[in-house]
Amino acid sequence: MKFTPAPLAGVVLVEPAVFTDARGFFLETWRQREFAANGIQADFVQDNHSRSVRWTLRGLHFQIEHAQGKLVRVSQGAVFDAVVDLRRSSPTFGRWWAVELSEQNHRMLWVPPGLAHGVLVVSASADLLYKCTDVYSPMHERTLAWNDPQVGIRWPLPEGVQPLLSAKDAAGAAFSSVDTFP
Repeated sequence: MKFTPAPLAGVVLVEPAVFTDARGFFLETWRQREFAANGIQADFVQDNHSRSVRWTLRGLHFQIEHAQGKLVRVSQGAVFDAVVDLRRSSPTFGRWWAVELSEQNHRMLWVPPGLAHGVLVVSASADLLYKCTDVYSPMHERTLAWNDPQVGIRWPLPEGVQPLLSAKDAAGAAFSSVDTFP
């Protein structure tokens, strides 16, 4: 596996070795020792799987308590995966970064606790799978507005296209008023 630090502190792009032949492919998505040797200490307690149609935008989600580290990958389709650093003590506080995850590139993204996370589906549909270091806690869940001008994420939406949003995501908080981490 190849581990590449992203421009946000603690975020890592993981590119597994993919072995292909006439039957298809094989790859490892998790090996604790390998990840630990590359600075990712994670004890996963929950796995999630979502399927969404093109232009669905999920996020930007985080939990203020029971903060979750996430190892994210796409098994079908493609997404624009964005993260925003909400850790006030971080040198990259308030900055965002994004990468495409797809079934073709097999990339995975390590999102440490303390970041807001969101995806925009850029293919006809996409299946997103992610491992979490803490369980879902609805009372601690927060949403940062996907289109907050202070953060300024450049989502790859075509001219005139509005993303498909849940009511919760449509009502996300502005960066200036969202809960943050120490």
